[in-house]
Amino acid sequence: MTLHDLLEPLLETAVTIGGTDTTWAELLGFVTGAVNVWLVVRQNLLNWPIGIANVMLLGLIFFDSKLYADAGLQVVYVVLQVYGWWQWLYGGRDRTALVTRRTRSGEWIFLAVAAAAATGVLTWVLSTWTDSDVPFWDALTTSISLAATYGQSRKLLESWWLWIAADLVYIPLYFHKELYLTSALYVIFLGLCVAGLIAWRSDWRTRQAAAPVSTAP
Repeated sequence: MTLHDLLEPLLETAVTIGGTDTTWAELLGFVTGAVNVWLVVRQNLLNWPIGIANVMLLGLIFFDSKLYADAGLQVVYVVLQVYGWWQWLYGGRDRTALVTRRTRSGEWIFLAVAAAAATGVLTWVLSTWTDSDVPFWDALTTSISLAATYGQSRKLLESWWLWIAADLVYIPLYFHKELYLTSALYVIFLGLCVAGLIAWRSDWRTRQAAAPVSTAP
């Protein structure tokens, strides 16, 4: 049995929404995606293994829909999910659990430059070497999502703003590609991202208030 034979059932129709067939992969991606983001909001470590399952399902969906940058992004996501899992466990001081913090100015510059460069390169690659009909938007969401995932793996508070920005583009993009259930999922993601921003900001403020105040000798 080949890998294609194993994955083929996931691309079969599970339900029909608005006259458009929705595959099992998209349906399962909807469920695992919603659970994953909810667990991230709660800073629960189980978000990482569930996230790995989710990105594998989404990668299959996006490749089938000719969203090649988003499909390739899921491979990178698996690596970042493993990295984030490790960081949340041992990325703090003296290999302790990581805690929420603000994004430093140097990190903002790095993320902005990297995202802009990635968007430009991916747009050219998709326009030149694939039959994508949305090369810029596919590249833009890919780049922002990578920056957001890196920030999430480091528990950077502002990573939620990046996810919010990406979701605002993803929602109409997936609707345009007739991935209606996935588009609806990203509406849910958007709400969860706002909740995550509020929850992580509250956690950060609580830690700041509890931190000992240093005094000059």
